[in-house]
Amino acid sequence: MRLEDLNWMDVERYLQTDDRLMIVLGSCEQHGYLSLLTDVKIPLALADAASEQTGVLVAPPLNFGSSPYFLAYPGTLSLRLNTLLDLVEDLIRSAYQHGFHRILLLNGHGGNDGARGRLYEIANQLPHLQLAWYAWWTSHSVQEIAQQYGMKPNHANWLEAFNFTQVAELPDGEKPPPRVPGLLGAQEARKIYGDGSFGGAYVAPEAVMHEVFTAALQDVLMLLRFE
Repeated sequence: MRLEDLNWMDVERYLQTDDRLMIVLGSCEQHGYLSLLTDVKIPLALADAASEQTGVLVAPPLNFGSSPYFLAYPGTLSLRLNTLLDLVEDLIRSAYQHGFHRILLLNGHGGNDGARGRLYEIANQLPHLQLAWYAWWTSHSVQEIAQQYGMKPNHANWLEAFNFTQVAELPDGEKPPPRVPGLLGAQEARKIYGDGSFGGAYVAPEAVMHEVFTAALQDVLMLLRFE
């Protein structure tokens, strides 16, 4: 159940029985042969699937994140980190004011991780606020599946190549992970990463991707209990 499909009166009625909300944080950045909105599409799919089972509301996703290192790739639209932190804080404070006191943030982009520090500050300021943060690709359950199949998870490789993130034919085989000397500027990052993938297989069998999604969904459902 998405916020965009309701009016304010519907939300007011929802809040009479439930104070939970899911907020998706993503990015608009290069993902090799995958969609520029891969970091939005995956956590939003998880949120929708979890909402179908629980009825918890899903807020409109934040389609932009902090991706300064990919700005040499056309289509990447990046926020300054301070802008991102302020946006996240404003969203949390707005939701809290209406009565959403249990909020799960589903993050799809590693560059957004800095927002967690701001969230701790907000949690200290707003009574009874409960926050949870989930970055699906770092979860133990997902990492375990990758290890089981001997497939290294990486940016823009098989791990993110769900059928709903693919917008072009994916190359066969594997890409050798490039050697990264340290913190990279945008131009240097493009020279090193080339097509944008960080290396490894470009695609995995559908059965593996189903396992990954199912495992991540179970994580989300558990977090929504706020136990």
